[in-house]
Amino acid sequence: MTIQAALSEADKGLDASLNRLFDLLRIPSISTQADHAPDCRKAAEWLVETLKTIGFNASTRETPGHPMVVAHAKGPAGAPHVLFYGHYDVQPVDPLNLWHSAPFEPVLVKGPTGEQEITARGAADDKGQVMTFVEACRALKQADGTLPLTVTMLIEGEEESGGANLLPFLEANRDELKADVALICDTNMLGRGLPAITTMLRGMVGEEVTITAASRDLHSGMYGNAARNPIQVLCDILSDLRDGATGRVTLPGFYEGVPVIPEETRAMWRKIGPSDADSLGPVGLHLPAGEAGYTALEQTWSRPSCEINGISGGYEEKGFKTVLPSKAMAKVSFRLVGDQDPDKIRAAFRAHVQARLPADCSVEFEEHGGSRASIVAGDMPFLPPALKALAAEWQQEAAVIGCGGSIPVVTEIQHALGMNSLLIGFGLDDDRIHSPNEKYDLSCFHKGIRSWVRVLYALTGQAPE
Repeated sequence: MTIQAALSEADKGLDASLNRLFDLLRIPSISTQADHAPDCRKAAEWLVETLKTIGFNASTRETPGHPMVVAHAKGPAGAPHVLFYGHYDVQPVDPLNLWHSAPFEPVLVKGPTGEQEITARGAADDKGQVMTFVEACRALKQADGTLPLTVTMLIEGEEESGGANLLPFLEANRDELKADVALICDTNMLGRGLPAITTMLRGMVGEEVTITAASRDLHSGMYGNAARNPIQVLCDILSDLRDGATGRVTLPGFYEGVPVIPEETRAMWRKIGPSDADSLGPVGLHLPAGEAGYTALEQTWSRPSCEINGISGGYEEKGFKTVLPSKAMAKVSFRLVGDQDPDKIRAAFRAHVQARLPADCSVEFEEHGGSRASIVAGDMPFLPPALKALAAEWQQEAAVIGCGGSIPVVTEIQHALGMNSLLIGFGLDDDRIHSPNEKYDLSCFHKGIRSWVRVLYALTGQAPE
């Protein structure tokens, strides 16, 4: 058999592949909400049964949280062994009123660009991406009765809720999960029709801070001016996190370990990447708001950040209430690059807050994960054939890019299994992941399946056709 035979199977089976994806998308596997725990288990069990239909030895594995899915299929003797990672859990759907269709009733609609779009929660993050790989394996098995290499799959159910059980699971099952390279499909292309492999990911630190002043909410006429307002205290503290003139983060030692971007790299990014207007225009903006002297792309791919992700306190319902609140809360995240240390960043943030806290206020912190940045070396042997395979499918040179997001599993796989990862995704910047009306282009799903067929062949040393 040839690559073309498997590609033909992928094309003939597209409608059936889409139906299977829709079945998975209908399961509301929201890992952060306890009442959806049965749905998370249902999604895991659905994947196990689906993988069994294409010859995988698949099972659910219990954890203190949601179950893992582990599956194995052997390839020819001496062929490489790959570990594919994805996740079946999804983000919550609020605000529900902004969805154009029910989040867990997938629909195929014509988008603004004229492309057919799969709309549903999880369409792009990560169920659609996972199913590109699953359906590629199906096409390969249908064409040749076997896979060109040995495949292990690990599909977790807690990526969107912190993934606390992933690293312990990797460490406890190191011998079973160890492979030559990990394949992760949770990233984007450079642009529509422009394939890419992500080699740089930012790390992350998440912190929730709650400041308490009075012992109860107060009448702002009776106590205003005299009583401390924790919202004002919190706003003052948060505003001090950035230098207003330069956009730089003010935490002491924050930039330790941040690498300097070589000028030749910046020149290459300017050539292949979007302009500031193209990066920000689709969301109604046009000026980069971070560090002065860096483009929007540079700020997200290679510079660290500090963002306020949520803030609340006092009366937040409709109408007006003259209350002086007892508490105020904010959620703050830091994206890390290079060798920045998540523990040091967290400690610096907490010290920043405590140093500015008035004597009659108290503070509580809640940790929401932390991970280092990761970089794939340019001389990693599986990178060149994967780039060539993508170029053959898309008829466009595949780019090596960075990503502003954080995928902790990359560093966890490196730590626990001693393996490098190839991050090959088919998402687009306009997929609205984590937002209402999340979508995944049908062409990305279709060509994603075809791309994985080519990549799996290419990793065995066979030239792309």
